[in-house]
Amino acid sequence: MSKQPHGRGADNPVPSASPKPGLHPANPHRSRYDFDQLIAQHPPLGDFVEINAFGDASIDFADPDAVRALNRALLKQSYGITGWVLPPQYLCPPIPGRADYLLHAAELLAECNDGVIPCGDMISVLDLGVGANCIYPLIGHAEFGWRFVGSDIDRDALACAQQTLDANPGFGDAIELRLQPFDSVLFRNVLGHRDWFELVVCNPPFHASPAEARAGSTRKWKNLGRAGDEGAAPVLNFSGQAGELYCHGGESGIVRRMVAQSADYRFRCLWFTTLVSKSSNLPAIYRALDRARVADYRTVEMAQGQKKSRFVAWTFFDAEGRRAWRNGERRED
Repeated sequence: MSKQPHGRGADNPVPSASPKPGLHPANPHRSRYDFDQLIAQHPPLGDFVEINAFGDASIDFADPDAVRALNRALLKQSYGITGWVLPPQYLCPPIPGRADYLLHAAELLAECNDGVIPCGDMISVLDLGVGANCIYPLIGHAEFGWRFVGSDIDRDALACAQQTLDANPGFGDAIELRLQPFDSVLFRNVLGHRDWFELVVCNPPFHASPAEARAGSTRKWKNLGRAGDEGAAPVLNFSGQAGELYCHGGESGIVRRMVAQSADYRFRCLWFTTLVSKSSNLPAIYRALDRARVADYRTVEMAQGQKKSRFVAWTFFDAEGRRAWRNGERRED
């Protein structure tokens, strides 16, 4: 199958203004935001757009309401998604970076598909910790036509995500949301006996405790130039719920648990992937991958301007096994 993006076309052209360095060449958000076009897609965004110190139209990225409005405009413009619901208390994702993750992960699937990213509902993706924003399934289905299962431990987050799916015809049929009743496991209780996934994506909590999460928010607050705001609380657009921000063992701990537990589902998922925010966590993750005796793993570096990020991908299938998967061969053990 050839790659036929669902979210772009004559009605949603990719702007050609100066590109943002580091983003994937196919990322529709590589250019500077055209706020006139974005406001046309979502008029409430206009209330937040101002001319900054450089003479450019922009928003205050420390204002969660402004970022939610920008996201609604981007989702409408690039992917045709309307009615995106996200209460203030939930994690508000940076859409360009989330799209980049999916585009790079899609290239893993292209490796055993003659270099072509496979599209359509024959490709199934599992999003561990889908969240209220449901951003990976929304972009992944709009861009590639993939099917998704999204899991989460938060019933309210799943209910919120379902509202967005209900507002967009066809998305509810392609995206299924499942409750994970235990926060100590990732795959068990979510995967059924007849589930196979070409790809697993995950955006794990960064921090190991509430105090660490608060310190991280304070650093981001300062990086956005708000350190001098007297009495300003570090509540950012990415503040999030407890389960979105921290967990036992922090990022390294949950990724290592994900690696260990993935071995029990090694034949049900072709590629496991997860974002890793801190490069200092990579050595421990690599040791976990070696212990799990995976067939292949790699780290995919990404960037958005000065911000660096990455994801780790691993598979229990060798090259021959990946070709067999492409040809429709599945194992149940």
